[in-house]
Amino acid sequence: MNKKFWYLTKISLNKKIKSKWFIVTNIIIFIAIVALMNISSIIEFFGGDFENSTHVLIVDNTDSSYDLFKNNLEVFNEEIDITVEESNESIDALKDNLEDEELIVILNSDPSKYIVAEVISNNKIDNITYQFIVQALNNTKTTIGMMASNIDPNILQAIEANVEVERTILNEELTSDENADLIMSSVFPTLILPFFMLIIFLVQMVGGEICEEKTTRSMEIIISNVSPKTHLMSKILASNLFVIIQALLLILYSIIALMISKYLGNSIFDISSSISTIVDTLKTSGMFAKLGLIIPITIILIIASFVAYSLVAGILASMTVNIEDFNQLQSPIMLISLAGYYLSIMASMFDGSIFIRILSYIPFLSVFISPTLFVIGQVTLIDLLISVAVLIVFIVLLLKYGLKVYKVGILNYSSNKIWSKFFKAFKSKEN
Repeated sequence: MNKKFWYLTKISLNKKIKSKWFIVTNIIIFIAIVALMNISSIIEFFGGDFENSTHVLIVDNTDSSYDLFKNNLEVFNEEIDITVEESNESIDALKDNLEDEELIVILNSDPSKYIVAEVISNNKIDNITYQFIVQALNNTKTTIGMMASNIDPNILQAIEANVEVERTILNEELTSDENADLIMSSVFPTLILPFFMLIIFLVQMVGGEICEEKTTRSMEIIISNVSPKTHLMSKILASNLFVIIQALLLILYSIIALMISKYLGNSIFDISSSISTIVDTLKTSGMFAKLGLIIPITIILIIASFVAYSLVAGILASMTVNIEDFNQLQSPIMLISLAGYYLSIMASMFDGSIFIRILSYIPFLSVFISPTLFVIGQVTLIDLLISVAVLIVFIVLLLKYGLKVYKVGILNYSSNKIWSKFFKAFKSKEN
């Protein structure tokens, strides 16, 4: 029987991996990931220019503001590529010769407002660049105002500086700070998004393959040679192996895309900087110790959830006779997984809630909610282990009672009273 099991598994897995659909889809996914991580280079190749310098021409009618404005604007050189130059030409001459990448900033004195400014350009100005220019003008005005009022600029700088806050949490169980909560409530669900998509893919794949075999009547030949249990287990193993392979390929594509982005060195998305910021926040919040626990437990939860979702998909598919019926039956599964994903995003909003803690124990939801709650300090390691134990018990019950339904439904081609067949098979004694 083992030989038949592995033979069915191999056939099912090869059918998925060696198909043209799999190859074409992965080529498209790889191109999409590389394109998204290098979108600036692609746009530049087709004529866009993210690196074009903005040239600011200053007309200083105050005779004292140019140096201050230039210094304030050059502070933002790391964020934008901008050059500043003072001009003694007339406004009309500057307007006549103004190029698209040039701006004119006119600085005028005002008895009550110290300085007022006018910004002139041929086209619309990038919003970020314009905000930096306005901020530089405001800083220049502040400095001029201080000088006019005989206030030491160093004193005002000390007054306007942010307060240094030392955060102390007396509850030792809450090791994460508020900033870490914000990051993990957004970063962690983002990492779960590919898993959510793989679950949908897994459910549709298991159910679709079983429905196809029932529709083509090949199921009768298969079940005459192997038991329904062997057939179901081979489908689950092959589908889960396929999903794991696809997940590893997605990771590989992301690494290659990141390497290409780093090699080109001109992406508008500084991914390395963002990762460094997240890592630094995790270090300061003391979360690295938690990650050593959360990663292996999360992997166990993911694998167990894959098995649970595929088991339910296979059992439901056995009661249907076409893909349309299965699509209706799988809708509740999709809604449950979608709810789990959004609850993981909003986990930080349920601080101290017993409701969200109970949901973290529920199979199908636990894989989304439990790791997030643990990282942000709302549940303990014991709660996380309880979620794993409940999920494993749920899988055991699915195997015990779900196989009864599968044995009855796999060769039943009646499309009437699907749920009646389900409950009848569920209550029947095992043969």
